Amino acid sequence: MARSRAALRVLTTSALLFPLAACGSAGGEEKGRATPAEGFPLTVTNCGVRTVFEAPPERAVTMNQHTTEILLALGLRDRMAGTAYLDDAILPEYRDDYEDVKVLAKEYPSKEVLLGANPDFVYGGYASAFDKAAGRDRASLEEAGIDTRLNVESCADGPVGTDELRTEITEVARVFGVPERGEALLAEQERRIERVEKRLDGVERPSVFVYDSGDASAFTAGGGGIGNEIISAAGGENVFADLDDDFGDVSWEQVIERAPEVIVVYDYGGTTVEAKKKRLLDDPALANVPAIRNERFAVLPLSSAVLGVRVADAVEDLAGQLHPDAA
Repeated sequence: MARSRAALRVLTTSALLFPLAACGSAGGEEKGRATPAEGFPLTVTNCGVRTVFEAPPERAVTMNQHTTEILLALGLRDRMAGTAYLDDAILPEYRDDYEDVKVLAKEYPSKEVLLGANPDFVYGGYASAFDKAAGRDRASLEEAGIDTRLNVESCADGPVGTDELRTEITEVARVFGVPERGEALLAEQERRIERVEKRLDGVERPSVFVYDSGDASAFTAGGGGIGNEIISAAGGENVFADLDDDFGDVSWEQVIERAPEVIVVYDYGGTTVEAKKKRLLDDPALANVPAIRNERFAVLPLSSAVLGVRVADAVEDLAGQLHPDAA
């Protein structure tokens, strides 16, 4: 899967879908020129790229699941000209809206297909969405008159947590002229995460190893991504929190040495969770690792372990698996 080396059941639709008219859409004429939308022009610096938005985007294309679900959670289906690259099934609460959006490609679209959707904004979840070799880099799209955004997890200089989640959702909501929807979404996320953390106050925290993929080595969640924050909020300790990146390769000798008590398997792609578990359980070198010896596994969809609207879901889900008696 192409992605950088880093869920929320949100408020009901009625709570999120505030009237667009209240969001400052341009309307009326003054001296022959349209009145600027409230809050615009808006200048945003994102992952080193400075963009001046004269008005909210009208034809957005999302590339990667978490960016798609962010726009749907903000009630912006009517501003989406296309989407691409899912890792999992779309969340049920967004499925109807998602089915109304044109899918440009199963993975990333070619530049020609992307431009054919006539977007005014492209929102990438991973750095690979803006692949220069494919002609989709942010500079090339800007030259074509298309504004862009990259999810901040892919360019964060340091650990990613709820502060970065606030930045991401707040800035996206402002860019689309719906800041109040972003605040409502964040308030619900934060309330749910805090509720779990209070419930788990004082519990014994098991050591956790994330198994994303890998055979000769293990591809795991490091301390730089939101996955590390999810483990912590769910009452666990990531044994590779000292890995600076969001994701990275580690040796099996390191896994054995750190002796995790629980293995969290990321579920996505063509390799099933059961196949991943079998690979771990059948490896004689891992036989004495506590999580293997006790067959103690937890499972999270990959799309729940990245910076998007599933973070609160992931915290609740993993907490229930790590601490079933505290539910």
